[in-house]
Amino acid sequence: MKGTPHYKEEQCAPLLNLEKKQVLDLQASITSLQTMLEDLLVATADGLLHLIHWDGMMNGRKAINLCTVPFSVDLHSSRGSFLGFEDVHIKDMEYCATLDGFAVVFNDGRVGFITPMSSGFTAEQLHGVWAQDVLDGTCVAVNNKYRLMAFGCANGSVQVYTIDNTSGAMQLSHKLELTPKQYPDVWNKTGAVKLIRWSPDNCVVMVTWECGGLSLWSVFGAQLICTLGGDFAHRSDGTKKDPLKISSMSWGSEGYHLWVIDANSFGSSVTESKCKNESQRCGILQFQFIKSALTVNPCISNQEQVLLQGEDRLYLNCGDAIQAQNPRCSSAHSEHKALRGQFSDGSVDSQGLSTLLGHRHWHVVQIHSTYLEINWPIRFSAIDKMGQNVAVVGKFGFAHYSLLSKKWKLFGNITQEQNMTVTGGLAWWNDFIVIACYNLSDRQEELRVYLRTANLDNAFAHITKVQAETLLLSVFRDIVILFRADCSICLYSIKRKSDGPNPTTSIQVLQEVSMSRYIPHPFLVVSVTLTSVRTETGISFKLPQQACEAESIMLNLAGQLIMVQRDRSGLQIREKESSPNQRKLLPFCTPVVLAQSVENVWTTCRSNKQKRHLLEALWLSCGGSGMKVWLPLFPRDHRKPHSFLSKRIMLPFHINIYPLAVLFEDALVLGAVNDTVPYDCLYTHSSTMDHLEFLFPYCIVERTSQIYLHHILRQLLVKNLGEQALLLAHSCATLPYFPHVLELMLHEVLEEEATSRDPIPDPLLPTVAKFITEFPLFLQTVVHCARKTEYALWNYLFAAVGNPKDLFEECLMAQDLDTAASYLIILQNMEVPAVSRQHATLLFNTALEQGKWDLCRHMIRFLKAIGSGESETPPPTPTTQEPSSSGGFEFFRHRSISLSQSGDSLPPGKFNLQKTLSMPSGPSGKRWSKDSDCAENMYIDMMLWRHARRLLEEIRLKDLGCFAAQLGFELIGWLCKERTRAARVDDFVTALKKLHNDFLWPFPVIPVCSINSPLKNGKYRTVIGEQLLKSQSADSFLNMEVDTGIPNVPRSHSWLGAIGSSQREMDAASSHGPHMQEAFLSPLLNKGDECSIGSATDLTETSSIVDGDWTMVDENFSTLSLTQSELEHISLELASKGPHKSQVQLRYLLHIFMEAGCLDWCIIIGLILRESSVISQVFSLMQSSDVDGEMLQNIKTGLQAVDRWASTDCPGYKPFLTVIKPQLQKLSEIAEEQEQPEAFQPAALSRVAEQASPRVEDSRVSASHSTSPQSEAGNSPATRHEEDLLGLEEEEDPLQESGYDCTVS
Repeated sequence: MKGTPHYKEEQCAPLLNLEKKQVLDLQASITSLQTMLEDLLVATADGLLHLIHWDGMMNGRKAINLCTVPFSVDLHSSRGSFLGFEDVHIKDMEYCATLDGFAVVFNDGRVGFITPMSSGFTAEQLHGVWAQDVLDGTCVAVNNKYRLMAFGCANGSVQVYTIDNTSGAMQLSHKLELTPKQYPDVWNKTGAVKLIRWSPDNCVVMVTWECGGLSLWSVFGAQLICTLGGDFAHRSDGTKKDPLKISSMSWGSEGYHLWVIDANSFGSSVTESKCKNESQRCGILQFQFIKSALTVNPCISNQEQVLLQGEDRLYLNCGDAIQAQNPRCSSAHSEHKALRGQFSDGSVDSQGLSTLLGHRHWHVVQIHSTYLEINWPIRFSAIDKMGQNVAVVGKFGFAHYSLLSKKWKLFGNITQEQNMTVTGGLAWWNDFIVIACYNLSDRQEELRVYLRTANLDNAFAHITKVQAETLLLSVFRDIVILFRADCSICLYSIKRKSDGPNPTTSIQVLQEVSMSRYIPHPFLVVSVTLTSVRTETGISFKLPQQACEAESIMLNLAGQLIMVQRDRSGLQIREKESSPNQRKLLPFCTPVVLAQSVENVWTTCRSNKQKRHLLEALWLSCGGSGMKVWLPLFPRDHRKPHSFLSKRIMLPFHINIYPLAVLFEDALVLGAVNDTVPYDCLYTHSSTMDHLEFLFPYCIVERTSQIYLHHILRQLLVKNLGEQALLLAHSCATLPYFPHVLELMLHEVLEEEATSRDPIPDPLLPTVAKFITEFPLFLQTVVHCARKTEYALWNYLFAAVGNPKDLFEECLMAQDLDTAASYLIILQNMEVPAVSRQHATLLFNTALEQGKWDLCRHMIRFLKAIGSGESETPPPTPTTQEPSSSGGFEFFRHRSISLSQSGDSLPPGKFNLQKTLSMPSGPSGKRWSKDSDCAENMYIDMMLWRHARRLLEEIRLKDLGCFAAQLGFELIGWLCKERTRAARVDDFVTALKKLHNDFLWPFPVIPVCSINSPLKNGKYRTVIGEQLLKSQSADSFLNMEVDTGIPNVPRSHSWLGAIGSSQREMDAASSHGPHMQEAFLSPLLNKGDECSIGSATDLTETSSIVDGDWTMVDENFSTLSLTQSELEHISLELASKGPHKSQVQLRYLLHIFMEAGCLDWCIIIGLILRESSVISQVFSLMQSSDVDGEMLQNIKTGLQAVDRWASTDCPGYKPFLTVIKPQLQKLSEIAEEQEQPEAFQPAALSRVAEQASPRVEDSRVSASHSTSPQSEAGNSPATRHEEDLLGLEEEEDPLQESGYDCTVS
């Protein structure tokens, strides 16, 4: 025995010596053996029952003939009939101590219950009761805790009976049977039930059949596992396996193992094989199980965690926050500090949804090996409210573990550990562990409280002596409730005392209640819980502070839920008020039975005014019949409740998982489910495949959760409690899955009613539809439900919720276009194509107007599908290749833009309108080239043209650019056609203002201070002015397109993206800004002033880009000396520019208009950018080509209007208009050739021009020195942007409603 795990040498198994004492000859074959306390009961095939005493083997023998035992339907009827025929004998029987009798199966298939009418056991005193409906019984098993008898039948089902307390008749509790819905292949093909075995904790039952297979059921019939389906029944290649046939099976200690003998190989093979780490005959299999801690320690039912316990480990669902930091359950010291820090921010007060739901994996805690060696197996476990500490109880003593520090605490003194055995379970109260135990050395029942943070030692424990053995323990707020073996309930108050280094507790008896009148046997009590639940909810309005007091005791007595409520008659309340200092608890009323077949009860002591329905409810798990909730009903708005309205209502509902915990506020049930992973494909060798363990897949336990709110809302609506349903729904409307709840409710009612074969007298669907209209999600809920339902049910649905055309229009009115698009798919299937086209057109136009580009693309595809006869197929879902809907010009990534067409390179006399924008190569490009002659394409194009025309007429250039980019609209071609119509600018001033506004481009200003500021040191430094004229004015007068300050030299794109933006922005700011008038009045700079900001900028650009000489830049910048006025000028220049993205977009539009020949728009964009090179390029185009005279006249008139507006409203534009004045004169000359000329000589402009002319010559000279030769300069302003745009694709501007991107290849 030395090598056996879990035992030390001195703790090894005792030596057993078996010897034959006596032989009894009963003269017939024995069919069944049963032990009952001091007696052995033997049934033989000749119809006799032999009662044999263990001590006096010979003389204590009695034989009873079954034919002399009367059988009747119940115990209270007159003497029953006898078993008439001779060859009747008992095939199987089992003794039930809590019912005091035998469950028997006869060889003819009848089943019954035999009980002694008095203390003696003779034929005269025995009486039998029939189970009338069973005629094919094969075997029987008894559950003592729940007083159930499970009879296996030849048809494969198990009938579970109980004894009626009043009449003594056998009453069918429930059936365990496979349904054809779940197991269509094996239903009715399992053969007879062969064996039934209840687990040691009486919570589950294992069933096996003659044809093989195992199934595990909860005590009231919820199926947990069945090996006749899924991976158990099929190999990974799909072929069927032979089910495992079992000849015998037995549960191990605490129900952690099931030992099975395989019927096929029983006795036939002697070869040994490793089976679950133990060398056994190959016919023996051992299955391992983990179980919920609720089965043995129901006191944790008021918590929201799921805790499963195995023989040597715990599975928790609340360790996710810890697991995120440390996925393994190791105790590495480096992680302790991080974890403590993570939990110290006060976020541990309540466990959020994400923590309790989390992912699918468990947090596994391995129990300390030192503790397990002596105290295997684990009997009880408990977790604290925060889910941070667990405690476990084995054979003796206990140990606890912190999930934060990853450390176990064991008893330092092993004698203290071995001296206590826990009898009634354990519970956490704040930082203390409360334990009901038996002191072996003092032979005394005790209630002990240990502090978690202190060492585990009796010296730090508070010990209270208890009169009788404690069977169950539970904690509610600061009350400990004990249920004892004498059927009494004792309430203790527990308080924290902090007098000393280690805080302790004080415990006082509050109240004792004897329940012996109502409880036949103490072993039958499954759980005892103290709750704040009461039937009289009205009281909680008068005394809200009492809402969470201990109001009632919930007692689960063998599946019957009994409520013992406090007696609130007036006398006691008056007494209580007279002595407020003394805590005098009210007595309890007579018990009331609330429900039958109850496995678990959940309630909480928390309170939340918003979710009173859910928090003051009582949740019951009832096995195969699902769950029940005892829901409080509240009058609305504190009105007086109706006299006929009950205070609470019990609502049953079905769920698909086995519930292990209830999240009260979140309306969720948590559970665990057995999942399988087949691995037989790894073992192809024939000899390996013969081993039994490879018949079974690898089993894993997975976490599950389910919403239950829709069931409750539906039940309330069925019972005409719509007002209560609304109150409950509104309290949960903030839950993230609330839309899904409404959808589920609608879907389930629709499926049931629309597929019902019988007419429904009172359909629920109209009520549910009306209920959903109370919520803003009504339209989405209906359409999502319809999309997930088959087409055949749509007419029934829309008859209740309304016509889909009306709902579509409601969506459009509510601006909910995505939902409207979903309704369009429904209309497409329910209406003729003309109707869906009409609605699609409406939606398409609205989507265009709102800039929902993804939707627009789908609508184009949808309209094409209708047109080409594909009206049956709904529009496909969007693919990843579609351009994204970030609102930018990303579409033009597919285009190659050539910007080398400058005005002076055009041949004279010919206006070049050659399109240099190639057709897009992306998916949208194909859209326009395919089926271009199709009428449907024409229809779509007409809508797109109409939208583009409207955008231009409303001067929404930004929206136009985005529209063209997102939908692949051929803008240049369309603008060419519309040049003299929609693309003509009627009012230059309005257009200019609108563009300033749309592109967030500031109007130019002339600060007052700069005009009349004094000269410093006798001369004025004309920094900005010189640079402006140097880089712009001279060039424009030379009629050349000069790259503004940046030489056209090769440079790396990475440099551009990383460093260049700030310097380019600075230079661009100083070169594109408005021209200040004082620049023309100031004297020339002398040599010592060459370190102006202008030259420094040039130096930065040339030296840093061309030579990469960074040090030189730094030195020059460090020697700069700027006066305040110069700084003001610089800041002014920077302030007069708009966002960089707007600049990119404007230049892009400029290029488009230039190619399309819309020169009036080019002039306006040139004005906004304040670049004379743009204006001169336009003018040179006009001079060298046949331009429409009307356009010339329009531009001239427009510029005159701009000049008048600048004179009155925006003087900041005047300097720039002065600079372009020579071009205007040339324009007038050209216009004069075609029409009667008009004078364009504003007085202010001519004056400024005269003063400016000598200065221009100087700047021309300086410009030729400071810039690279003109031949190397850029040909047009957009050339520079080819490089500028590369690093700016993803730039976002928070000021704009939607950002734009532009990439030019």
